[in-house]
Amino acid sequence: MLQGALAGLAAGGVYAVVAVCLTMMAQLVRVINFSQAAIGMFGAFTSVLLIANKVPHIPAVFLGILVSALLSGIIGWIIATWLPDASISARSAVTIAALLFIISLSFILFGTKPKAFKAIVSGPAFEVSGVVVSKVTIVMVLFAVVLAVVSKLVLGKTKIGVKLRAIADKPVAAELIGIPVKPLAIGVWVVTGLVVGLAVAIVAPTQNSDAVSLSMLVIYGSAASLLGAFKRLDLALVGGLLLGAVQGAAAQFQVLSLARDWIPLLAIVVFLLWNQRKEVWDAAR
Repeated sequence: MLQGALAGLAAGGVYAVVAVCLTMMAQLVRVINFSQAAIGMFGAFTSVLLIANKVPHIPAVFLGILVSALLSGIIGWIIATWLPDASISARSAVTIAALLFIISLSFILFGTKPKAFKAIVSGPAFEVSGVVVSKVTIVMVLFAVVLAVVSKLVLGKTKIGVKLRAIADKPVAAELIGIPVKPLAIGVWVVTGLVVGLAVAIVAPTQNSDAVSLSMLVIYGSAASLLGAFKRLDLALVGGLLLGAVQGAAAQFQVLSLARDWIPLLAIVVFLLWNQRKEVWDAAR
């Protein structure tokens, strides 16, 4: 069970990275980006295509990550240009369309079969009481923790963080005082595209390597973000790692292994029931 939980932390790391990115975007650009993981998937598939065309491994991965950033920036530009004052629901609906478009485009460009990813990080890192911890697990957990800490510091301690919080709270007022709202909003999209592109490139060899499975990582990231209600980066981080560990532990039991994909759904239902408890109790009275 412990070995399963530790093995699940590699996936938990990417859940946490996606969750932190989703939380940042919800707070800064008022959108739940359902295309977040698909953007990373597209970049990873691009790197596989480049490697197949004799491009060296690391440059191909780097170019794939840049493609993820570019793709994310384009979606951000579309939303910032045509939906600057739309509700968060309308802006999020656009990302669902983007998710379906990216999956369809990947089928056209890369085919529908799973890809053979070349690992960036591989092998065991160390062993604890007979339980082997892989390098991918260590890298992904550290990646998620560093991302959450750096994001918190940038938003709370820097001038660019102040500007980003200003455009999130009062975009019209921020624009009137000279803050470049649209470029900063697109910048958030580009940075999150870079981050998730790198995360998927690292963890893809350990996951189901088809387009749909990698794109659906956003479901697990969303479930993790719900722990912090899309407002707290620390709880999004904890939620992602915890979700991965629970899934890994569940996989050790034959009875639970078939139901482990239900864990995010259960997390979402529990959160919604907890979040709506006051209204339910008031109605009951």
